[in-house]
Amino acid sequence: MPRRIVDISVALQADIASDPPHALPRIEYLDHHATAPGIAAYMGVPVSALPEGEYAAVERCAISTHNGTHLDAPYHYFSRMNERLKPGGEPSMRIDEVPLDWCFRPGVKLDFRHFEDGYIVQPGDVEAELARIGHELQPLEIVVVNTRAGSRYGQDDYVDAGCGMGKAATLWLLERGIRVVGTDGWSWDAPFSHTKRRLEQGGDPALIWEGHRAGREIGYCHLEKLSNLETLPASGFTVACFPVKVHRGSAGWTRAVAIIEE
Repeated sequence: MPRRIVDISVALQADIASDPPHALPRIEYLDHHATAPGIAAYMGVPVSALPEGEYAAVERCAISTHNGTHLDAPYHYFSRMNERLKPGGEPSMRIDEVPLDWCFRPGVKLDFRHFEDGYIVQPGDVEAELARIGHELQPLEIVVVNTRAGSRYGQDDYVDAGCGMGKAATLWLLERGIRVVGTDGWSWDAPFSHTKRRLEQGGDPALIWEGHRAGREIGYCHLEKLSNLETLPASGFTVACFPVKVHRGSAGWTRAVAIIEE
């Protein structure tokens, strides 16, 4: 059977608006000529002894585990998880403890591009979208959310674009056995600028990171900064999103892909 693989990751790139200014990645590119003097000196030969005076291309990166497309572990959200499932909860899983079985599963896409920037998705919105696409969730499916933010990646308004998933909507998914979700936005939650405005207008501080904090009650992972979700069908594809194994990390980068059997 023919198979199509859709890249749903963004490229790790410096000098674009992919994160708030203080959190942007930095990448130094060293070309074949830049590295040649070092290896020549180590080997005790002149640079001219190397093929066309070239050695190895290398990149030096200053990044966090939350730059680029990445999978967040429950440890990112809080030090405890599963408080609803076990008395007192338990220590949150770190990224090197996340079951790999969670990371290769049938996918479902919720199209929320019509919601305004900063909108907080509620359980009823999720139910309505599942009814529209005619899909009944199964445990461990990977649910990805297509927001307006996906079309703004790298633009100045990216971090502030798109809707976010509220705590109630997140828990609604988790209660049905979902353990990995994802978004093409900068955050699973509504953009922070919109949350800040709500607080300035007298909103409850519980709004801060409410979707993430759902992991205190039921541990789960989510993907952030996905891309190309608009090219996917509503269902009938598989998501592969194995994270880089960062020791005791709160997240790991992933080359997330959607696999479509045609």
